Amino acid sequence: MREFITVDREANQIRLLRQTYSGTFLLVEGGSDKIFYERFVNKCCKLVTVSGKPSSKQRVIAVLEILEKDNFQGVLAIVDADFERLTTLLYSSPNLLRTDTHDVETMLIKSPALDKVIAEFSSEEKVTQFKRDIRLALLEAATPVGCLLLISLTEDLNLKFEGIKYSKFIDENTLLIDELKLIKEVKNKSQAFSLKDEELQEKILSHKSKNYDSWQVCCGHHLVEILSVALCKAWGTSKASDVEANSLERSLRLAYEEVYFRKTEIYSKIRVWESKNQPFQVLRNDM
Repeated sequence: MREFITVDREANQIRLLRQTYSGTFLLVEGGSDKIFYERFVNKCCKLVTVSGKPSSKQRVIAVLEILEKDNFQGVLAIVDADFERLTTLLYSSPNLLRTDTHDVETMLIKSPALDKVIAEFSSEEKVTQFKRDIRLALLEAATPVGCLLLISLTEDLNLKFEGIKYSKFIDENTLLIDELKLIKEVKNKSQAFSLKDEELQEKILSHKSKNYDSWQVCCGHHLVEILSVALCKAWGTSKASDVEANSLERSLRLAYEEVYFRKTEIYSKIRVWESKNQPFQVLRNDM
C-alpha cells in the first residue's frame, strides 16, 4: 500500500523517471486532486500523486524537500491550504503552491459549478422560498464544524469527523447548526467522552469571533455533506442516495469549467512559476 512507501522511495521514483522524461513533474495529494488538475495540464507535465500517512500533504512536501535539496529542476507541488493561512505554513518554497481556499472542494463550491449542481438537483421553488444566499448558508453551517476541526488539530485532540451524521446536528429545513449536538456527535465518533461539551463550545465561539475568512475555515468535504442534506429537504426533494457526498463531488468536478480555473489565484501563480522555470510547462498552451 502507498502509505508504506517511504518518501525517499517516492523521490527516487521521480529521479528515475527523469532519465527518460524531460517534462515537468506536478505533485498533488491524491486521486481526486489528480482528476481535478489533469484537465488543465500540458502533455509535457506528468501528474504524480503522493498519498499515504501521516498525511498526503505532509508526504507531498517531504518529497518536494528531498528533490529540492538535490537541486532537482522542473518539479512543482500543489497542496490544499487547509488551515495554514490561519495558523502557520508547514513549508515555504517557490515550488510549492496552495489552493486559493481551504481545499480543492471549496474552490469548486466557490465557483459557478455549484450553481449548475444546484440547478440540476434542487427545487427552484424551495431555493426561492429559502430566501438566503446558498453559499452563505453553506459556509455558516460548516463554520462551527471547521472551527472544531481546527481546535482538534491545534490542541492534538485527535477528534474524528469522517462518518459523522450531519442530520444529527443540522436543521434540515433551515441548515442551522446545533453546536452542542455537533460536539456530542464528534465526541461519540471519536470516543472522546472526557472532553467537556461547554468548553469545546466556548472554543468554537472564540474562533468564530475572530472573523476568519470562511473559505479558509470551512472544509470542502463538510460543505458537500451539508449540501447533500440541503438537497434532500431545504433546497430539494432528492433521495439521500441520489445526492450522496462523493457523487456530489464528482458532479461539481464535472460542472467546473476551464474558464473558472483561469480566474483563480493558483492559475496565475502556476503561470508565474512557468515563467521563472523555463522551459518547464504545467498548463496547456490553450488555457
